[in-house]
Amino acid sequence: FLCLVAQFCCGFFVILILGNFWFLAVLYLLWLYLDWETPCTGGRRSQWVRNWTVWKYFREYFPIHLIKTSDLSPNHNYLLGFHPHGVLVAGAFGNFCTSSSFKNLFPGLTPYLHIMPIWFSCPFFREYIMSAGMVSASKESVSYVLDNKGGGHASVIVIGGAEESLNAHPGSLTLNILKRKGFIKMALKHGAHLVPVFSFGENELFKQVANPRGSRLRNIQEKLQKIMGFALPLFHARGVFQYSFGLIPYRQPIHTVVGSPIPVKQNLNPTTEEIEQLHALYLQKLRTLFEEHKRNYGIPEHKSLIFE
Repeated sequence: FLCLVAQFCCGFFVILILGNFWFLAVLYLLWLYLDWETPCTGGRRSQWVRNWTVWKYFREYFPIHLIKTSDLSPNHNYLLGFHPHGVLVAGAFGNFCTSSSFKNLFPGLTPYLHIMPIWFSCPFFREYIMSAGMVSASKESVSYVLDNKGGGHASVIVIGGAEESLNAHPGSLTLNILKRKGFIKMALKHGAHLVPVFSFGENELFKQVANPRGSRLRNIQEKLQKIMGFALPLFHARGVFQYSFGLIPYRQPIHTVVGSPIPVKQNLNPTTEEIEQLHALYLQKLRTLFEEHKRNYGIPEHKSLIFE
């Protein structure tokens, strides 16, 4: 979906350049130069955009639900680790980039969804995603959000990243997390409390072409992901008037469960051992969160998370 909108925005920009409105393109390029750092300094959200009626229908289509398990005090800053990535990341967008129930469940907290910096280089598209509350996933951007002295900020990071979308098959519970420890280091440096978030149903929205590790397709996808910065899963779902084939996601409920915070004491220079210890604790809390709620959302008793 993001790719399609981004392509439309880039196409519109090309039309401006090739048409009789090249001066508008030049003005926008000047604006882009002057505004380049905004995605790394909190973005520029618009409550009007976040309140668009279309997002209400978007959330109700699946539907998307946000489940609170513990209070999050607005006196602290938080780093929310979102799992799994899925193909669409619908739970993250619906709950943190629109006027969902987040504000009512967690009063005083402002969520910032961090996405790949490459999206903010796309003309016009960058303005739209910033207005929805998305910011860059760069270290500078995360630091800016978590450095709020008064608390009340919540960085939302999809820990598995684009690579994890290649595991987004129905029923898959594989998370790319064992080597991802940068978010742990950021939490320690800023004293941001860690909160595991698991979105049940995220992997059920599309069917993906079989791409087991080691297969030719998976090797190609992984190489392209390293070159372009984002993955290209080959997926399909339903159409507008039929359910056999199309790119519209299936209507499968998504329940995004926000776990309890893991208190983190600020440490400007954490050692490798301290990072490893907190990472292990985070994995333990994430697994516990999944095990406590899996029965409520149709996960068989014998199924468990797989960390890789």
